[in-house]
Amino acid sequence: MADPMHQFEIQQVLELPTVAGFDLSITNSALWMMISAACVTLFFAAASAKAAVVPGRLQSVGEMLYELIHDLTDSIIGHEGKRYFPFIFTLFAFILAMNLLGMVPYFFTSTSQLAVTATLGVLVIAVVIAVGFARNGLGFFKLFVPSGVPFFVLPLVVVIEIISFLVRPVTLALRLFGNMVGGHVVLKVFGGFVVSLGALGALGVVGALVTLTGTVAITALEFMVAFLQAFVFAVLACVYLNDVVNLHSH
Repeated sequence: MADPMHQFEIQQVLELPTVAGFDLSITNSALWMMISAACVTLFFAAASAKAAVVPGRLQSVGEMLYELIHDLTDSIIGHEGKRYFPFIFTLFAFILAMNLLGMVPYFFTSTSQLAVTATLGVLVIAVVIAVGFARNGLGFFKLFVPSGVPFFVLPLVVVIEIISFLVRPVTLALRLFGNMVGGHVVLKVFGGFVVSLGALGALGVVGALVTLTGTVAITALEFMVAFLQAFVFAVLACVYLNDVVNLHSH
């Protein structure tokens, strides 16, 4: 059976010179991130190229995704959410494209790399901090001082709140990374079982067919997970932005 972790190995696809100590060579992970970004751009360009009152298939899917994230930002952040809709929608579409492309055989899943998901998580928290200071100034630190907390336990609560805030990019990164890696490993293992059992004769073929049925079911589940993980990432980004955008109401 093939090594299920082999599919996550980083490989260099284009060697470029090192500049100021940084290797600019393009890896398979970077390549598929660029392909994902290109796919998102081309998809929405095609979906909006011939906008009609009665939308076609591409336009319908594009509008559905747009409305989904627009309603999400509006329901969580409120009216102010419109300002941050482009950021949230870009995050969602980019992650969704990487997840879905990773489901195609022999393609690479960029979100299976912790460095990629960690970068996205840090980006979200960096934007949250920037928005927090821009809107509230030093009042941003009120985020770590919940109202109504008795004075004698306030120092402990503040420490807990700070730790909770610092852990946010870690949880964002690990959730997406873990789901992508786990799902692809399971698919690889089940696929290996199908091949191995099929080589054992008539009885093995029966077992292989049962395993193949399970593999098809898991594949369908993984497509759903690919969408849900992108959506959950967008939801959490909205929640974290809401904490600083509507800080006065907390």
